[in-house]
Amino acid sequence: MKSHQTAQTMKPATAAKKLGVYLPATPADFQEGVVSRTELDQLQADPPEWLRELRRNGPHPRPVVAAKLGVSISGLARGGITDPLTTEQIEALKEERPEWLEKERATQAEVRKESARLKKRDAERAEQDRT
Repeated sequence: MKSHQTAQTMKPATAAKKLGVYLPATPADFQEGVVSRTELDQLQADPPEWLRELRRNGPHPRPVVAAKLGVSISGLARGGITDPLTTEQIEALKEERPEWLEKERATQAEVRKESARLKKRDAERAEQDRT
């Protein structure tokens, strides 16, 4: 008995999220179709010009904006950034260094530091439990 495998597909929004791009900025045929796992892998391995352009210049979705600014998505919202930003706008924010951005970066640094501390503590406890 042979089973037939169907190609895994995903909605364009899911594919855009995996590609790190803002869905409304993608071409219409991408937005209106479905994307198979194979097509997604191909887009990641050999991105077409529109994808390279979006990744380079944006507009970027909030997770990408947050990562480029070194803050959390919540931090973006607290800073009043709710719309996608272009690379140029992100660079301008980095140069301006508004107070909210500096505060959110400091908060994010503390969160990372605390996460690292907890990870180290848990690893030490796990090591003690083994002995």
